[in-house]
Amino acid sequence: MSNIGSYEERLRGFDWTIARKALDWDESRDILNIGWICSDRVCERMGLADKTALIWEGFGERRSVYTYDDVRVYSNGFASFLAGLGLEVGDRVCIFMDRIPSLYISFLGVLKAGCIAQPLFSAFGDESLEVRLASAETRAILTTQKHVKKVRKILEKLPSLELVILVEGESEKLREGEILYEMEKAPRVESFEVRASGPEVPSVLHYTSGTTGMPKGALHVHGSIWGQALTTLWVLDLKPDDIYWCTADPGWVTGTSYGIIGPWSLGITQCVLDSGFTAERWYRFIQENRVTVWYSAPTAIRSLMREGDEVVRKHDLSSLRHLASVGEPLNAEAVIWSQKVLGLPFRDNFWQTETGSIMIANYPGMEIRPGSMGKPFPGIEATVLDLKTHAPIEQPGRVGLIAFRPGWPAMFREYWNKPDVYRSKFYGDVGSKSPRELRLDPGVWYSSGDRASIDADGYFWFVGRDDDVINTGGHLVGPFEIESALIEHEAVAEAAAVGKPDEVNMEVVKAFVTLNPGFEPSGDLELDIMNFIRKRLSPLAMPQEIEFTEKLPKTRSGKILRRYLHALEWGEDVGDLSTLEDD
Repeated sequence: MSNIGSYEERLRGFDWTIARKALDWDESRDILNIGWICSDRVCERMGLADKTALIWEGFGERRSVYTYDDVRVYSNGFASFLAGLGLEVGDRVCIFMDRIPSLYISFLGVLKAGCIAQPLFSAFGDESLEVRLASAETRAILTTQKHVKKVRKILEKLPSLELVILVEGESEKLREGEILYEMEKAPRVESFEVRASGPEVPSVLHYTSGTTGMPKGALHVHGSIWGQALTTLWVLDLKPDDIYWCTADPGWVTGTSYGIIGPWSLGITQCVLDSGFTAERWYRFIQENRVTVWYSAPTAIRSLMREGDEVVRKHDLSSLRHLASVGEPLNAEAVIWSQKVLGLPFRDNFWQTETGSIMIANYPGMEIRPGSMGKPFPGIEATVLDLKTHAPIEQPGRVGLIAFRPGWPAMFREYWNKPDVYRSKFYGDVGSKSPRELRLDPGVWYSSGDRASIDADGYFWFVGRDDDVINTGGHLVGPFEIESALIEHEAVAEAAAVGKPDEVNMEVVKAFVTLNPGFEPSGDLELDIMNFIRKRLSPLAMPQEIEFTEKLPKTRSGKILRRYLHALEWGEDVGDLSTLEDD
């Protein structure tokens, strides 16, 4: 029997206090702090101190196992260390490292210390890192010997960044002002008085890409756990004896909401593999750890499909009982393939950095319509809005903007220091309302920026982005950030970045550039520009193709028409070109 049981019955009389019951919450003694809930509470209230919390495997066959008591003590250690350095409630602490155990455990420690965790993808280049640290006015960064060189390059440009802390490294290689704190070598801290707990206390700051500006910081709070825990329970169907594997990096929201918070709030054993992707390695990881619930991304699933069925048959994957997918649309072929080859369908679901938790899903026991995202989670009011009037569409099958009534627990509270940008995400009587007024206003709709249709039975069908943001491998990449970096290359005069169709990643970045005098198009120049972007931003932002052109299509006001270039790449109607400047 699945945890959600009957979807229709769950819809009736639903309210979010069910999450408190699911966690056996005791208002009189429990502390509403995600760090405490995911460690101390599991040990003390659930009696699971000796249960395995984390099984970690890395390159070179390295393997570590941690109990919930280990997680409790080591996260206390991080919290005590940060507090001892003078970090205060609300300070932003960046976590910038590979998927090593210290990432997962320090995340809880940062929250216990009352600070705001700012996880960033470790493959970010120095420019991507600088933009996000400067925006958040980050005060401390937790990193490793491998990645500290990126921090050193930008440190002088970041006056707010006072503390550079290495969680692994060699003391003799530290530079002046850097601190080494190695989790397992530090004294064990049995108790720490958790700071700044409460439902509206800020917890996590995740950065997401935008179309016309630099990345935006979506701020979440400790009360988000009610949505994250309940969706983990009902959508991912985790049970006490499960071995769970979420393949997402905690630099992205999936890796925190469902790679740390959701499973650990329920006292579940989870696995982490940090040794790159090959089908053989992934299947062997499932086999050796007897993984039962697997949460992954369509890009990874399509990559596994390309490796063929024979490699699957070489492994015992009989432990698997539930598969889920998120990050981008899961094509129908992938659902059919997994049912045929793995004996189970991947169940797609939909949510975003801003929503903080799963909003639409294919639930255990529910009929899957391959290619559909499923139906709204109980307690979530979802619709599609007319593209022009922004009124809810009543007719089945018509395409509109996916939108939600505000007020769910994990909803982001603001874009960091950008209230106007926050307001732009809502339709209805928005006016000059504050972020708090908007997130509590049942008369407005939060727009996701994605388009979909709803069929007669309430299933949502994804169509595409409503803006120019590029979804590559389930990660949103902002064209503005890429274009800003492109024109810093000495050869590039102007640039435009759009998504190009890709069989595995759904879309990849393609750049159109005009060159400065003295430079000529060539394969060598294309590779040089690609590597320039990879180092400055990240491998995801690196264009997979660069097209050199004499000029870029622009409006009469001088704005580059990305949608025109996008339409050409996708073979779509270019639409109204009346604003295109004359030749």
